[in-house]
Amino acid sequence: MFTIRFDMRAPSTGAPPTELYGAASEMAAWAERRGCVAAVLCEHHCADDGYLPSPLLLGSAIAARTTQLMLNLVVILPFYDVARLAEDMSVLDHISAGRASYVFGIGYRQEEFDHFGLSLSDRGRLADRKLDQLRRLLSGEEVADDGRRMKVRPLPRTPGGPTMMWGGASLAAARRAGRNGLGLLANGGVPGMRGAYEDACRQNGHEPGFVLIPERDAATNCFVANDVDAAWDEIGKYLLHDAVAYAEWNPDNTVSANITTAKTVDELRASSRTHLILSVDEATERVANGEILNLSPLCGGMPPEVAWPYLKRFADLS
Repeated sequence: MFTIRFDMRAPSTGAPPTELYGAASEMAAWAERRGCVAAVLCEHHCADDGYLPSPLLLGSAIAARTTQLMLNLVVILPFYDVARLAEDMSVLDHISAGRASYVFGIGYRQEEFDHFGLSLSDRGRLADRKLDQLRRLLSGEEVADDGRRMKVRPLPRTPGGPTMMWGGASLAAARRAGRNGLGLLANGGVPGMRGAYEDACRQNGHEPGFVLIPERDAATNCFVANDVDAAWDEIGKYLLHDAVAYAEWNPDNTVSANITTAKTVDELRASSRTHLILSVDEATERVANGEILNLSPLCGGMPPEVAWPYLKRFADLS
């Protein structure tokens, strides 16, 4: 089993966005037929390399090409008009026949809050208010807010709306998930995070739900090669772009997965456990031991014609 992740970075050193978006849907459909359990779509804005700003649109394209593949959309909640988000989630719930789930976060980049005319310091308050309204709207309620009356139709296919979880890598994120009775799908962990989540659940009348707190060195970008040295020569620059871009956005982050201090391809290869190029034998052993590998075939804007052989090589392991 494996997952496939798309963030659609398209730096000048990689393929153009049109090629990458076309390939993402094609790869997702291909991966579904070969045991992929989920496609993960992430969100950011104002990135020079074009990082995916609209995961629900790409999710709809992938849903239309697949029939069983689960879709896990990472959504920065404060940036959305809550009524429009609820409508889009409802429509995608029908397009996907209930296969789309959501991991909400509060965001952390000042540029993104400037883009939407919001204050970074208000993000927690905005997230709490919008989450409450979103859940009510998806349950069929009419919601009043400062003279505005909101109602979502059609209602989602899934009663009460799609599965929703909370993300982040802090005690505050864990408490927000627990307070609202959501699962916790973190992108990193700090001491006491699970306990904070479970306590917040019980204090607010909820049973603890699904929890995943990855280690900082969790493998988030895996590739399989016949010749590992040649592969680093071929695709190392794309992996490095991804690693450096996340590190620049998170200069003081010491807990989240997918972040490394590497500055060169050689440093990334030597030190990173998040961006991996595995030999066929190494990948086969990991799969045989029950590890679910996380693939990111278009990592760093990798041209589709370069990416496809690595993706297909993984499928050949079984």
